[in-house]
Amino acid sequence: MTYNRCGNSGILLPAVSLGLWHNFGGMEDFQKMKEIVLRAFDLGITHFDLANNYGPPPGSAESNFKNILQSELGAHRDELIISSKAGYLMWDGPYGEWGSRKYMLASLDQSLKRMGLDYVDIFYSHRPDPHTPLEETMGALHSAVQQGKALYVGISNYDAEMTEQALDILEDLGTPCLIHQPRYNMFDRWVEEDLLSVLEKRGVGCIPFSPLAQGLLTDRYLNGIPEDSRIASESISLEKDHLDAETLVKIKALNQHAEQRGETLAQMALGWILSRKQVTSVVIGASSVKQLEINVATIHNPKFTSDELAAIDNILLS
Repeated sequence: MTYNRCGNSGILLPAVSLGLWHNFGGMEDFQKMKEIVLRAFDLGITHFDLANNYGPPPGSAESNFKNILQSELGAHRDELIISSKAGYLMWDGPYGEWGSRKYMLASLDQSLKRMGLDYVDIFYSHRPDPHTPLEETMGALHSAVQQGKALYVGISNYDAEMTEQALDILEDLGTPCLIHQPRYNMFDRWVEEDLLSVLEKRGVGCIPFSPLAQGLLTDRYLNGIPEDSRIASESISLEKDHLDAETLVKIKALNQHAEQRGETLAQMALGWILSRKQVTSVVIGASSVKQLEINVATIHNPKFTSDELAAIDNILLS
C-alpha cells in the first residue's frame, strides 16, 4: 500500500480507503462483510469510512463494523483510521438531520455506541445545512474534538466557497479541518473548477467518494444492464437515465483505453483520480474480496502520461 500525507497534517492515509456505504448493512451477509474488511486490512487499508446513516437500515453498517472490530480487529485499533459522519436524515423529529449542534453531537454519541468506540479518528459534517449558521455546525465539530470523541474533523459535499468559510471558522476555533470528502469521478468533475485549488492552498486533504460513478466506470454495463445491477433495481442513487447512449459510447471508449494500459476500466478510473496531486486517498466500495483486490491493485499500475490524460479528456469532453 502507498500512504499519502493528508494536507499539512501529520496523518498518512492509504491511497485506497474502504467505504461501508453499500454492502455492509443489516440485509447483507455478515461473513462476507468480515472477509472483505479483513482482506482490506491485510492489503494495507488502514482507513475505514462510515457514516451514521450507512446501511440499510441506517446505522447497521456501524453496528456490523463493531462486530468485526470486536471479533477480529480490536487489538489493531491504534493502527486504524475510523471515520463517521452526520448530516443526512437519521431519526424522526426536528433534530434528526442537517447540522445543528443538537443533532451533530447526539449523532456522534450514537455512532460511538454502535461501533463500541471511545472516539472516531475523523468526524465529518456530511453536508452543509442551509438553515443552520455554519458557525454552529463547525462549533459542533470543534466540541467533538474538545470532548475527546474525535481526533480530527472533516467536511463533505461542501462547495468551494462554503469550504473556505468552514476552514476559516475551524481555524479560528483551533481545530483545523483535516479533510474534505467530495463526490468526484471522470463523469462528475465539479471539484476541478475551484475546490481542489482551495484544498491545496489551505493544506486540507481530499478523499473523493463515488470514484467509479457507482458502477458506471466499470465493465458492468458494456453489454447491457445486468439484472443484479443497481440500475436494474432502480436504485435511488443510480437511475437508468444516467446510462444514456452518449454515456455508453464514452464508457466503451474509456474501456478500450484501459485495455491498452493493461488494466480494467475501474482501475484506470481510480488511478486517474489518484493522479491528481491534491487527492490524498480515494474511497472505494466492495461487494467481494476479489473486487476489492482488483481495485486496490490500481496503486501498482503505471502513471499517466500527459498524452494519455489528454486522450481521456478528449473522450470525456467530446
